[in-house]
Amino acid sequence: MQTRAVHLKGPEDLDVDVLTLKAPGAGDLVVEVAFSGISTGTEKLFWSGQMPPFPGMGYPLVPGYEAAGEVVEAAADTGYKPGDHVFVPGADCYEGAFGLFGGASARLVTKANRVCRIDAGFGAEGALLALAATARHAMAGLEKAVPDLIVGHGVLGRLLARLTIAAGAPAPTVWEVQADRSHGAQGYEVIHPEADPRRDYRSIYDASGDARLLDSLIGRLAKGGEVVLAGFYPQALSFGFPMAFMKEARLRVAAEWTHDDLEATRALVESGVLSLGGLITHQVSASDAPAAYRTAFGDPDCLKMILNWKDAA
Repeated sequence: MQTRAVHLKGPEDLDVDVLTLKAPGAGDLVVEVAFSGISTGTEKLFWSGQMPPFPGMGYPLVPGYEAAGEVVEAAADTGYKPGDHVFVPGADCYEGAFGLFGGASARLVTKANRVCRIDAGFGAEGALLALAATARHAMAGLEKAVPDLIVGHGVLGRLLARLTIAAGAPAPTVWEVQADRSHGAQGYEVIHPEADPRRDYRSIYDASGDARLLDSLIGRLAKGGEVVLAGFYPQALSFGFPMAFMKEARLRVAAEWTHDDLEATRALVESGVLSLGGLITHQVSASDAPAAYRTAFGDPDCLKMILNWKDAA
């Protein structure tokens, strides 16, 4: 069985090629992908060659951990059947290519216990479930405070803000330095950091991925406050000790979402508590993936790029 897939052969060397899929086995699903998203965090690091050593990485690879599609084959006892719509967080199913992510493909093979059932009405927004689950994982659980400051008004920052309001907490402040990304707030304020005099934030969530901000964020904390690192950082992280000492600052790394986060986030979306609307700014045929990746990583107006595999030639 073969498929067309995004094939990253090295830094900035990307095409849509025909690849051979590994044969499905017990517990597997074959999924026909309708939409896949391009991550401007981790995927950009693979594309640019800046990703630090990471377990399971290597070239060539199929990127993408945001895919929504339809089950076309289902092994017995998986609980799924052809016609079911699912979110797929990537797949390692390609001959001759790493599948560390593996979701940017017209067809893929994956274990049924990795996917999450979604409503067909999600459409392209179904591919956003992993980002929403990432935001939910950063905030959910014992001894975790919701943000009162969010740094960055990209997709992750917007989802963090929406989840904060959905939880019934006071609307957070959001920082954004790019004027083009300051719009689109839903019930919260977006301001430039230089316009914010506050130095008493209890919980700052950084969704920028910029390691250089850590000292300035610690300086904005109330005593005993916390900085949550919700992005992905290719550089080594460091901070000056005196300010952190005076603030008694705490640092927390928000790890990858779990399957429980996917299910909980899906329920929030389906119930109308969390909206995924207004986050996709660009959608192109998957046949145009090479140009789409450059746009996703280089155009500040591109908040989220979606590849449409249904329309791909």
